[in-house]
Amino acid sequence: MKTITLFILVSVIACSGITRPNSVFAEEITYLDITSPQSRKVTLAVPWFVDKISQTQQQPLSRDLAQVLSSALQFHGIISIISPESYGGSQTADWKQLNSDYVALCQYSVSSESLTLEMRLLNVASGNIITAKSFRGPMSKSDEMLFRFCDSIIKELTGEEGIALSQIAFVSLNNKMKEAYITDILGAHFRQVTRHHNLVVSPRFTPDGLFLSYTSFHTGNQILYLTDLRQSLSTRPLSQRRGMNLAPAWAPDGQSMIVTLSIDGNPDLFLLDNRGNILDQLTKDEGANVSASYASNGKQIVFVSDRSGKPQLFLMNLANKNVQRLTFIGQENTEPDWSPKEDLIVYSSLIDGIYQIFTVKPDPHAEPTQITKDLTNDEQPVWSPDGKQIAFSRLVGGGYKIYAVLKNGTFERQLFSYPGSQSYPRWARLH
Repeated sequence: MKTITLFILVSVIACSGITRPNSVFAEEITYLDITSPQSRKVTLAVPWFVDKISQTQQQPLSRDLAQVLSSALQFHGIISIISPESYGGSQTADWKQLNSDYVALCQYSVSSESLTLEMRLLNVASGNIITAKSFRGPMSKSDEMLFRFCDSIIKELTGEEGIALSQIAFVSLNNKMKEAYITDILGAHFRQVTRHHNLVVSPRFTPDGLFLSYTSFHTGNQILYLTDLRQSLSTRPLSQRRGMNLAPAWAPDGQSMIVTLSIDGNPDLFLLDNRGNILDQLTKDEGANVSASYASNGKQIVFVSDRSGKPQLFLMNLANKNVQRLTFIGQENTEPDWSPKEDLIVYSSLIDGIYQIFTVKPDPHAEPTQITKDLTNDEQPVWSPDGKQIAFSRLVGGGYKIYAVLKNGTFERQLFSYPGSQSYPRWARLH
């Protein structure tokens, strides 16, 4: 297992209610590399929460809070949760005998106006507190508070912030209508973004995660819209030009985007500002050019073009517009997404009549790596905000469902069980 080891001073992190202890201790922290196939999952116990007033764990809320925190931790693919039923859910179990590496000891109190959570993560071997958090808010925000604690635990274990507080957008097909939705990682809090009662495709978050752009066919022509995901859900058009207005790739700074337009008949890539004004034309009449995605440094893009016959991936240097073909293996290669954390591109490749998920470095000589090997179509891949997981659409029966997998090909699972067919996943961190 690849590790990075350092010595730091560790103390309780106090937040609105937990006090800092008098003693400060030194502890060796070994960050986990979850991309290594040899990595062992961390074993963690999340016993039922204790009601601070009654000092019991008998309320349904005690178990519900523990279950949400456990699910959020397991979602990251590096943690194995010890079933609380195996030790009665007690916070006084023998953690060493249970072979637990860490234990989350949490308590709560409920008033007429709010829920207060006080949570600590202990290293079982040393007995030291690794991190502690306290939150207070309305009961409706309980999951958000638990997700924040989850993300702090993941940061302690890996050195990087977790993604429990991220959101996933998708398009759901119900009654022949496609509308855009967003949800939390566990699928418990979802809401409908569009109500066009028609076909919506290609949702894309802005880099700050506060807005969702998408293309709708409800007027008979493709129109590119932008919706504010905060309380108002106010929407405005970004591009209403004749023909295609499709799939914006937002620049990392959010000030511009690359959109496929067909104002001259051919689908080409255009650079637009964040108000929808054309700044530049990037491709011209060399096949259909679609599905652009920015490198994290904003200097290159990857896109799909059929200029060589079949759809393949191409790289473009934005400074000089030089283009080079990236993929040569696979009958068709489509839907690329550039990792937000490294030079690695995920895409869908048609192999022996079935679409599968691959990754490749942005080098025409690089060998692609196959991630999924299912006997059905896996399409529309997208990176998680931390660059460690990939969400995608999988054909299941007569429709699609949203799946996710670690970038090393492990921990593959279906994320949600909503009715209808879900496709076009997109992933963003909440800010």
